Amino acid sequence: MTEAENGIVKKTLANGLTIRLKEIRTTPLISSWIWYRVGSRNEKPGTTGISHWVEHMQFKGTPTYPGGMLDRAIARDGGVWNAMTWVDWTAYYETLPSDRLDLALKLEADRMVNSVFDPDDVESERTVIISERQGHENEPTNRLGEEIQAMSFRVHSYHHGVIGDMVDLETISRDDLYNHYREYYTPSNALLAIAGDFDTETVLEKIQDYFGEIASSPKPDFKSREEPQQKGERRVTLEGPGTTPFVEVVYHAPPGDHPDFMVLSVLDSVLSGASSVGLSGGGISNKTSRLYRRLVEGELAAAVSGSLAATIDPFVYSIRATVRGDGDPDKVQRILDEEIDRLLQTKVDSSEIAKAIKQARALFAYGSESTTNVALWLGFSEMFATYEWFETYLERVAEVNSEQVMEIARKYLQPSNRVLGIYRPTEGNSSG
Repeated sequence: MTEAENGIVKKTLANGLTIRLKEIRTTPLISSWIWYRVGSRNEKPGTTGISHWVEHMQFKGTPTYPGGMLDRAIARDGGVWNAMTWVDWTAYYETLPSDRLDLALKLEADRMVNSVFDPDDVESERTVIISERQGHENEPTNRLGEEIQAMSFRVHSYHHGVIGDMVDLETISRDDLYNHYREYYTPSNALLAIAGDFDTETVLEKIQDYFGEIASSPKPDFKSREEPQQKGERRVTLEGPGTTPFVEVVYHAPPGDHPDFMVLSVLDSVLSGASSVGLSGGGISNKTSRLYRRLVEGELAAAVSGSLAATIDPFVYSIRATVRGDGDPDKVQRILDEEIDRLLQTKVDSSEIAKAIKQARALFAYGSESTTNVALWLGFSEMFATYEWFETYLERVAEVNSEQVMEIARKYLQPSNRVLGIYRPTEGNSSG
């Protein structure tokens, strides 16, 4: 069955593979993304980090494409490729000249079922991932963020980060990895999104040729555990090497498809400057935001930013300040609290809301322009909602008003709903 709506072609193969296609004839490029509904959300103690590790193993080769051959093939055709794992999903993409789409389809169909997971490769990659974990532990903001996330989620599997716990990385076996791969890397658990310069009917035939014969299987049986409501503020203080303090505060936030999410994104723009709700952003200044004016222009912080991620289950809205080396993190926290309290007590002026909406919309549009990003959104939006979420985002954000912002601030930005973290550097030590 094939449907077309607003230039988006939607189809599902008999084996359950979901397809989203969008023709863009402006440049001779295609971008092909395959999304698997598996991330750290699907992990449990004993196997944390396994989804990220499986992603690494997907680059080690198949009998048809041994390790290293794929890199050479993509580079030879003038393309780029990569992959990423997050809490809700794992994604792989190739952006290539439009006449090289077959390569992307062929290699992704192949490694959906034929990745080898050679024991020697598993052990080699264990060393790489443990090194990545160690680097993570040596970065103060990563350490602080990990502690805050763990404290934010006591029950839900968002408790642990994508990189996984060291004790699990040391003990996960080759069979653990392969079984995880076989459970989640199936057509019924995948979405293939392609944007670019192609003919839709021709591409559908190619997809059927490459993916259609892959055996169907039931969707993985996974049920998330609901996080109970937090009953009071939680705090964490870390000490470690370096000379820079950090302050981070996170509030429990709604999932991406919740109506409150749009209003919270405008609130974020008012408070700390527009932040990307997807995987790409940049190019938008936050110098007019309240926290920038109070903290950065007030010479207490070197930087301040917010982060609101679109997720399947309720996640967090975070604000992070990089305190000046001679600054006081406790004073930064007090000013942050003053600005939060101002949002709770005083309605935001409509002109400030209009400016915040303009910035949020500009950032969203900036991250949606290229062929690669169009294909990204075709798939990413359906990991937590539908593509209609993406199509109506700008319209819904533009409808947000001052009363809604105050209502959402009072609903979510309460001390009882947050975790406050401070990193205090140990003077005299190197930051390692």
